[in-house]
Amino acid sequence: MSQNDAVPGSATVVDRLERHQVVLYLGAILTGLVAGVVVPGPAELLEAAITPLLAALLYVTFLQIRLSDLLASWRDRRFMAAVLLLNFVLAPLLIAVLSLALPADDAIRLGALLVLLCPCVDYVVVFAGLGGGDARRLLAATPLLLLAQMLMTPLYLLVLLGDGRSVIEPEPFLWAFLILIMCPLALAWATQAWADRSEAGRRTSAGAATTMVPLMMAVLFVAVSSQVPLVGSRFAEIAGVIPVFAAFLVIMVAIGFGVTRSFRLAPEPSTAVVFSGATRNSLVVLPLALALPVGAELAAATVITQTLVELIGMVVLVWAFTCVARRR
Repeated sequence: MSQNDAVPGSATVVDRLERHQVVLYLGAILTGLVAGVVVPGPAELLEAAITPLLAALLYVTFLQIRLSDLLASWRDRRFMAAVLLLNFVLAPLLIAVLSLALPADDAIRLGALLVLLCPCVDYVVVFAGLGGGDARRLLAATPLLLLAQMLMTPLYLLVLLGDGRSVIEPEPFLWAFLILIMCPLALAWATQAWADRSEAGRRTSAGAATTMVPLMMAVLFVAVSSQVPLVGSRFAEIAGVIPVFAAFLVIMVAIGFGVTRSFRLAPEPSTAVVFSGATRNSLVVLPLALALPVGAELAAATVITQTLVELIGMVVLVWAFTCVARRR
């Protein structure tokens, strides 16, 4: 994601952050791991910071989506159909199969299903771009992906959880839709309208856009460091989800290739679709997991475990796509 309209004097810093953003994200995760192990005390305070930081990150993300670009992207029916089919038809079918291998603990199962059912809307744009995908088109699909997963995920959870469905409550989903989607999206479009009318608005919009990488680093650090103490103390119980998360990523890449060939997409949109299918929305669903009733604390720890598995997989996936691109 590029911030070419950044405020004067910040371009060099922003360019450097964007150039090294994957390393910075991995560094934020590693720092969060160390902080969570060495200084576990502030975990509850850090946990409280996740939602406001995430709302700010999504605001900055939405700020890059012009309404005209969004409408134009939705008119690309093949791309949108491929993304929706992959994420909301084929992925749930795969998850239904993989759920048979999940641990029996209801909280762990809920956390795993919650994160696997929701396609990513934030750092997937970064990794898709680094892998040679059409990042702008995927970015424009973000609001539709968020809306679809908030509508479909509760239904899929009811089907897949079985006896564990009693822990599902509608309030966290409605709250997340309002706080993490509608408010940041409305504020972003209001900022864009202000930027179109005044220099002060333009500078505000450009300045906010420069915070993308630091905000992502902050969200990753806070999310990981706040959950590491629980992951560490209950790792024996959570470890059973790691092979499931890894299998999901690998299989979804293969399914993604099949979908893009069926829709005859060009290479860049195809890469974006593959990354969308393989990458999950762990950061956005984490507040949902944290809002679950007492006794379901392992759900949030399971979501963070998926983040750690996935980011390693994303680095490998970017490397693989880059190698293929060089051979063309």
